[in-house]
Amino acid sequence: MADDPRSGAPGERHPGERRLERAPSERFIDAAIEGSPTTGSPARALALGAATAVLGAIAITVAGGLVTITAGLLVIAAVIGWAVAVAVASGGGPDLAPRTRTALATILAVAGVALGQVGLWLLGREEGGVLALGDYLAETFGSLVPIELSIAGVTAWWRSR
Repeated sequence: MADDPRSGAPGERHPGERRLERAPSERFIDAAIEGSPTTGSPARALALGAATAVLGAIAITVAGGLVTITAGLLVIAAVIGWAVAVAVASGGGPDLAPRTRTALATILAVAGVALGQVGLWLLGREEGGVLALGDYLAETFGSLVPIELSIAGVTAWWRSR
């Protein structure tokens, strides 16, 4: 048995023995790494963040205009801020500068809530309203509008840091 080339310490190489350069399972790791984007870009961060902000604006318009929620819009604004920050961070990847990520998320979240307010006004005009944008929002929602904008901005800022 001592002459058997297969006996010996594990991992020991013998003359004439064929071994693979690397384990067969490593090819799956390489394929997974090549198939997934590891870096983001500012353009992708902007696109994902803007799309999320638009979806948030639609949510505000539907909830505030069709379902007639008022104070619940504050919760929706916080969710918009959080979702936009997550979208910007995932789209930007680790290469996006922290200041850029935070600024982009905050601006897009506030813009999404503002767009939702415009949507509420347009919905009100479709129902026969005649007030201007500022007058309508002040008359209908009062101080909730600036609070929503603040909540969305602060939440996006906090989450994107």
